[in-house]
Amino acid sequence: MILNLLRAFWGVFFIFWTAFNTALVDVVGSEQQIPLSVVKLWASAFGGEIKSIAAKYSGSQLLQKKYKEYEKDVSIEEIDGLQLVKKLAKSMEEMFHKKSEAVRRLVEAAEDAHLKHEFDADLQYEYFNAVLINERDEEGNFLELGKEFILVPNDHFNNLPVNISLSDVQVPTNMYNKDPAIVNGVFWSESLNKVFVDNFDRDPSLIWQYFGSAKGFFRQYPGIKWEPDENGVIAFDCRNRKWYIQAATSPKDVVILVDVSGSMKGLRLTIAKQTVSSILDTLGDDDFFNIIAYNEELHYVEPCLNGTLVQADRANKEHFREHLNKLFAKGIGMLDIALNEAFNILSDFNHTGQGSICSQAIMLITDGAVDTYDTIFAKYNWPDRKVRMFTYLIGREAAFADNLKWMACANKGFFTQISTLADVQENVMEYLHVLSRPKVIDQEHDVVWTEAYIDSTLPQAQKLADDQGLVLMTTVAMPVFSKQNETRSKGILLGVVGTDVPVKELLKAIPKYKLGIHGYAFAITNNGYILTHPELRPLYEEGKKRRKPNYSSVDLSEVEWEDRDDVLRNAMVNRKTGKFSMEVKKTVDKGKRVLVMTNDYYYTDIRGTPFSLGVALSRGHGKYFFRGNVTIEEGLHDLEHPDVSLADEWSYCNTDVHPEHHQMAQLDAIKLYLTGKEPLLQCDKELIQEVLFDAVVSAPIEAYWTSLALNKSENSDKGVEVAFLGTRTGLSRINLFVGPEQLTNQDFLTAEDKENIFNADHFPLWYRRAAEQIPGSFVYSIPFSTETANKSNVVTASTAIQLLDDRKSPVVAAVGIQMKLEFFQRKFWTASRQCPSLDGRCSISCDDEAINCYLIDNNGFILVSEDYRQTGNFFGEIEGAVMNKLLTMGSFKRFLVEFNLCSWWHSDLTAKAQRLKQTLEPCDTEYPAFVSERTIKETMGNIACDDCFNSHLYPWSHPAKRHLSPAKTSLCDMFR
Repeated sequence: MILNLLRAFWGVFFIFWTAFNTALVDVVGSEQQIPLSVVKLWASAFGGEIKSIAAKYSGSQLLQKKYKEYEKDVSIEEIDGLQLVKKLAKSMEEMFHKKSEAVRRLVEAAEDAHLKHEFDADLQYEYFNAVLINERDEEGNFLELGKEFILVPNDHFNNLPVNISLSDVQVPTNMYNKDPAIVNGVFWSESLNKVFVDNFDRDPSLIWQYFGSAKGFFRQYPGIKWEPDENGVIAFDCRNRKWYIQAATSPKDVVILVDVSGSMKGLRLTIAKQTVSSILDTLGDDDFFNIIAYNEELHYVEPCLNGTLVQADRANKEHFREHLNKLFAKGIGMLDIALNEAFNILSDFNHTGQGSICSQAIMLITDGAVDTYDTIFAKYNWPDRKVRMFTYLIGREAAFADNLKWMACANKGFFTQISTLADVQENVMEYLHVLSRPKVIDQEHDVVWTEAYIDSTLPQAQKLADDQGLVLMTTVAMPVFSKQNETRSKGILLGVVGTDVPVKELLKAIPKYKLGIHGYAFAITNNGYILTHPELRPLYEEGKKRRKPNYSSVDLSEVEWEDRDDVLRNAMVNRKTGKFSMEVKKTVDKGKRVLVMTNDYYYTDIRGTPFSLGVALSRGHGKYFFRGNVTIEEGLHDLEHPDVSLADEWSYCNTDVHPEHHQMAQLDAIKLYLTGKEPLLQCDKELIQEVLFDAVVSAPIEAYWTSLALNKSENSDKGVEVAFLGTRTGLSRINLFVGPEQLTNQDFLTAEDKENIFNADHFPLWYRRAAEQIPGSFVYSIPFSTETANKSNVVTASTAIQLLDDRKSPVVAAVGIQMKLEFFQRKFWTASRQCPSLDGRCSISCDDEAINCYLIDNNGFILVSEDYRQTGNFFGEIEGAVMNKLLTMGSFKRFLVEFNLCSWWHSDLTAKAQRLKQTLEPCDTEYPAFVSERTIKETMGNIACDDCFNSHLYPWSHPAKRHLSPAKTSLCDMFR
């Protein structure tokens, strides 16, 4: 087999593969070779024509010329990464402070309202129950607690029907709606309605505000209708939510002891397992734990983690839950052995300086204790009683209740009896009240922030999922304490108030235009979990469930996976300020392609929060920014062009502050701001100035495209459908050469095509890929889709526009076209039929049965093949031996890239990060990606295989730069 490879132009290879079996050789008597000069002719002809078409219809040369004309009037600045990240951190600090103040006002109002309230066991109060509102009986009368509650769709809440004047109350299904404790709590918390509304008036960017009561009810603003599941149940209990747990208690180290002696068989063991599971629900990322089952021996639920504690993150808790199912009851319960082990673990762990440091507790789950074990407590815990003892008596018998009560009371804990599965949830919650007492007595109103998560249990989240996907958010929360004199010394926690902050709201504080094409900002918590990061997204593979279904507890090391030693992560966890650099491989285009670059990371802490902020800037053009200058009059004139649009998710002007601006498009807001008609608008003056500059410089291309469209019917380039342009300021221009209804790809450059438009955290795909090509060259590709049948009928071509002819020049814009695949392929086959002979007769061409011709892009995906079904597939899947040969010859480089890393268990702990040290394994998320080597212009070689002789030619011709390849299927080993 002979393989000839020639680069036709940057971004595409032309590969010819001829295969001759022994029978053919015997008949012909000689091997038929493809002259390299012929392949070069084909590559040059096709590359030259397709590049000419792309340059012509995109207007790339005109736009480059226009920016050159302004070269003397612009200033180029190198970005100071440290100063940039500090400035962004200050901006986010102010935004976070604003949210915290809204929560603080709720705390003050709640505590004052409770102080003035006197508990009334006979209180009758008709409140708005979130499940029963607007419900009627068979006679048409409103149900009790279900009065009329006006709900109106509101655009700020994604058009959900809400009541922005009132809150309503959700009560868990397993609780009685009219329990005196709930009715009294609902009554005094009605005073929060006024503060909810006032907070929303002060900060219209706020969304859901709420009060989660220690009694179990959940007051939410704005009021919304809750719907039970198919079983008529609402399992939501606010006290199990991470924001509640973090705000209600201090970080804690917990050892859970589970009795698995013979007396625990049957229902008792089932209740015990459920009790352990419920305790795990109350632990958060700042807590550490372990579970030990005991009879006459100790049985660590996870044997690999004996003698230590692990962080109570989602993955660890789920892992322990799985092991709980393996427990079975037998033997005799030796509680003294278990208590000794628990105290030793807590003591040793505390001395290491790891863990929560604040509080320590032992949770004992048993059906009885024959002794009080005071000698053990005297040895380990008295007189300081630093470890609290919580005892859970399983079953209806009370013979050993006194011993368990004594143990709990003698060690500043709590005793409770659990007789049925229905009792588990409420009884487990009691320990939170005890652990919160020190905070309540000291009146420690700590503000807590969660990492990014999706709370799909809330009704608004479920309704949003139908239309726009689940909303990623963080929550700021604060505890509410009783100030009544008679209860203050007891430390009574009333509940927790909070408000949700969508991650997209955080992104508004990060100006994408200052970060460059590949640059981005990200933030993590003090546990290393991501608050915001552009890679915090689902996997694209169909049918594969992401390991983090709620996006909660996604660690920075899972997305910045090249940082194998956690240098960046640990520095940010420890709230340092500094710089770090590394080579990275960023996946794009549904994870099918990879961009290899070197990133410089700058990081600092965000004061007043547990977060640290990082900024990544790519080396080269990503480290430079330029400023242009035009008059407002010039810019406004060119912004009026109908083909101009701006990035919807970029914040040119803040339209959230005043209700009358909520529906205003960014382009309209800029015009009103510049004309002085809306003095209340707050806008980014620097960004707007650069938008005006880009509008003026790019304006002539509109007339150029119009001229082409008028003359297009007279030429043969009818396959070109769209021309487009984007600039570093998020400005876009689009021109259609066909009617909208005639477009082959209807979604291109629309809101449905997220990867090809400007978003809050990334530039369009065609812009990013073009920026990494040699200036003046085009990059070509067939768009991928997430559908099972990944077939596209278009080809996209784009090129970058640079201000200067070196890597220190910022990429100021990118332009491109989209053409029909059939048109593109027709040009290819026409070029491959050319021959150098004077008589015009070709001795060999791609039409010959012995030759297979392929056109592949710079990531190895097929653009043109004789078998149309192979279009868009990876070349290695079709011709594995040839792709393997190209790798061996250095024509392509192979990289392993990862979307996410899956973790397994290791007994070590890392103190700096306070998390389980993990060994990383691929588990279906590590996969190869390929990038062509630019320095290889052409190559050819032979591949020997069973009963055949295959040759290949890989030519690369400079002017128009692309990849071509002919090949014949053989019995050779497929690419691996």
